[in-house]
Amino acid sequence: MPLEKIDYWQDLDANLPDIQNTAREARRWIVKMIHEAGSGHPGGSLSAVDILTALYFRVMRHDPENPLWEDRDRLVLSKGHSAPALYSTLALSGYFEKDELLTLRKLGSRLQGHPSKNKTPGIDMSTGSLGQGLSIAIGMALGARLDRKDYRVYCILGDGESQEGQLWEAAMAASHYKVDNLCAILDRNQLQIDGPTEKIMSLEPVFPKFKAFGWHVVEVNGHDLKELLRAFHEAETYKGKPTIIIANTIKGKGVSFMEGSLKFHGKAPSKEELKQALEELGGDA
Repeated sequence: MPLEKIDYWQDLDANLPDIQNTAREARRWIVKMIHEAGSGHPGGSLSAVDILTALYFRVMRHDPENPLWEDRDRLVLSKGHSAPALYSTLALSGYFEKDELLTLRKLGSRLQGHPSKNKTPGIDMSTGSLGQGLSIAIGMALGARLDRKDYRVYCILGDGESQEGQLWEAAMAASHYKVDNLCAILDRNQLQIDGPTEKIMSLEPVFPKFKAFGWHVVEVNGHDLKELLRAFHEAETYKGKPTIIIANTIKGKGVSFMEGSLKFHGKAPSKEELKQALEELGGDA
């Protein structure tokens, strides 16, 4: 059955522990699947988990039994190297069996290093070439308007890719066309492959920049479910402008030795590191 939109606040306090446990389980799968693959991007995957959990288990209208349902909300993971976070969320939502997560990056697997809409159920757009996702999401959102559909489009951006010019061209277009069924989320963990974003190419002041580009801007703790839900609700009810949620996050969130560590931008955990990570996340190796 389709997962229809619900009142974000309905029984939230009662369900909050379950949703938080789901995010924790997603983190366990992320470190396990990247260890099994021997490659991947744990840092940025772990920072995006709470955003994805909020979307798939509370906000978005979607149907794991019918991934191509035409009235579903869409998600574009522009920071495609964080695919393990999306794959684990999709598996926990019921799009495919959880054991398939351990086939990440293996020959013949449906779970490639970056999302592929032609291979994996639940993927709305193939991504990986950074800086392009917002343009794609705008096209989807405008398509909904032309088709007189009420679905919403969500786009998760990385702060490293936000240094690219195409993203800012897209930001102008979304504002110009008043694409208010679009919500972007900036996973602001402040680290990219070469170092801190502010040293490589400063994004700040990012809040007033997007505001100057004509967006409705909300800033939250990207690991606080209630703050995220409040922001998503505000985005859905705000009309006349696209919304961007600046989600302040921690790279490697949930695993002490990965948190804020550039080392784990694109490095798989060793067997010993996997064991420690799973212990911290309350699971077994």
